[in-house]
Amino acid sequence: MRFEAGTEIAADPRRVWAVLVDVQRWPEWTTSVRRVQRGDPGPFTVGATARLDQPKLRPAVWRVTELTEGQAFTWVSDAPGVRTRAEHRVLPLPGGRTRVELTIVQSGPLARPVGWLYGGLLRRYLELEADGLRRRCERG
Repeated sequence: MRFEAGTEIAADPRRVWAVLVDVQRWPEWTTSVRRVQRGDPGPFTVGATARLDQPKLRPAVWRVTELTEGQAFTWVSDAPGVRTRAEHRVLPLPGGRTRVELTIVQSGPLARPVGWLYGGLLRRYLELEADGLRRRCERG
């Protein structure tokens, strides 16, 4: 199962990246996340973890598996029967603008039923994240 959302932001990619990787502050700009607790201090790098509490979903621990500084990060969360991979991409556009692309990919034996049950919610959360990120970054 794959879900996607994206948006264009009237802000420099460096600003967008800085807001995006400051995951502890996500609840300030997206209603799709109630609370984030980093599992470890220090920079947001491969291996970093965070526990996310989201409305209507069980709390989940996410682990960064890939990170290209200033451009993209991927993190994964495992639950019985389903692995969820979330990709976050920051793409520079002409004129100092930025395109953000957000993707969730679910795999495993329960991915299809979980996707059917929660697909609408996951799409909505991606849209809320993209819109909230745009508003936060354009605020200046």
